[in-house]
Amino acid sequence: MPEYEKALRPEDITRLFVERSNAGDAAGVAALYEEEAVLAFPPGEVTVGREAIHALWEKVLADRPRFEQEQPLPTLVSGDIALTSTPPKDGSGARAQVVRRGPDGSWLRVLDQPEFTPPGR
Repeated sequence: MPEYEKALRPEDITRLFVERSNAGDAAGVAALYEEEAVLAFPPGEVTVGREAIHALWEKVLADRPRFEQEQPLPTLVSGDIALTSTPPKDGSGARAQVVRRGPDGSWLRVLDQPEFTPPGR
């Protein structure tokens, strides 16, 4: 696997995700997740493990979608665990991720909920 820029702050992961997704780099997106990470995507499904996340993003990025940076909400940090979140620009709910700091000081996603919708939608 190529050497990728590491997320030195929890908030860096969102920026790196957008950059790598827009570059069509599924391996780079997958590198933002721990080996056994859980991604709640596609909607209504769960994708488990970096390898499965890589395969999923290869399919998604084949259509060359464009992602925009979203202003992050304040990050909650407790030791080596953090909760990051962003409100989608279209106002359709929220996104949230649990990230963990590794031994090298960089952060990776452990749990990723990219789409929350308000009750009643």
